[in-house]
Amino acid sequence: MTTKNKTPEEFQFGGVLNAFVSQTEQKPQESSFLPLASIILPKSQPRRYFDPQRLENLKTSIKQYGILEPLIVRPVKDDVYELVAGERRYRAATELKLTEVPVVVRTLNDKEAIQVALIENLQREDLNPVEETQGILNLLSVELDVPLDKVKSLLTQMKHAHDKPGHNVMPPEAIAIEQVLASLGKMTWESYVKNRLPLLNLSEELLQALEEGTIEYTKARAIAGIKEVSKRKSLLKEAIAQGLSLSQIKEKIAKLKAAAAKGKGGTVDKTLMYPQRLKEIYTKAKKVKSWDDLEKQQEFEALLEGLEKLL
Repeated sequence: MTTKNKTPEEFQFGGVLNAFVSQTEQKPQESSFLPLASIILPKSQPRRYFDPQRLENLKTSIKQYGILEPLIVRPVKDDVYELVAGERRYRAATELKLTEVPVVVRTLNDKEAIQVALIENLQREDLNPVEETQGILNLLSVELDVPLDKVKSLLTQMKHAHDKPGHNVMPPEAIAIEQVLASLGKMTWESYVKNRLPLLNLSEELLQALEEGTIEYTKARAIAGIKEVSKRKSLLKEAIAQGLSLSQIKEKIAKLKAAAAKGKGGTVDKTLMYPQRLKEIYTKAKKVKSWDDLEKQQEFEALLEGLEKLL
């Protein structure tokens, strides 16, 4: 895939929607049946993880009702079709040893096939956060016709220009990037860069937990702050087993860091605990409503004034 220099006008969004919408809005396409053996898998798919239980549930449903939603395929050569969307249904059908499956055949080139596969999966809203993040990155790569590393570089440039508009200039590709994210309706490009893109750099055990859906991505990112592998894995296991909240995880991380500092022969860095302590005090104050006590209001006001002076 080669990098092309384009002007902002050339990035008027259309490739993604043309690949996905035009095929369906021109006229409804009726499904037909094809031999399962005539369908091959593409070289890459948006999905990397298939939940075993969900796959079993799908197989049970197919046994009872059949495949209710056709697979999307495209012709690649005589009597051979490549799967574009519907890999989980394809896998279930294969395990059930079905001889044929319902399909909708679309004539798509390589770029359009990748776009439709990515958008179909992203819009189904059942990708895990890692797959969704990677899927959006791949979609941007296809739409801009640039390598994945270039997409990451462009997103970084956009972030710098957004954070310091007087010192940095938005790249021309920003228009297309904004439109792709807007068309998906899931998040802004700012949110994607800040909250999602860092997920791809998480450790293997955190990525696996995200792919399996056993932990939320906000919690995984917090746990990633623990550099010692054994302690990180231990907290991850505890967080999953006990269903720890994000605030509980952050509290445990603060204690781990404080203990680590003390263990190195130094004094405990109390500043590591301040944010959590303030949050706990605020939570307690809301519950007991200390400021409603007339006898405590004067003392409460003095404490607030003192804190405001420190900040």
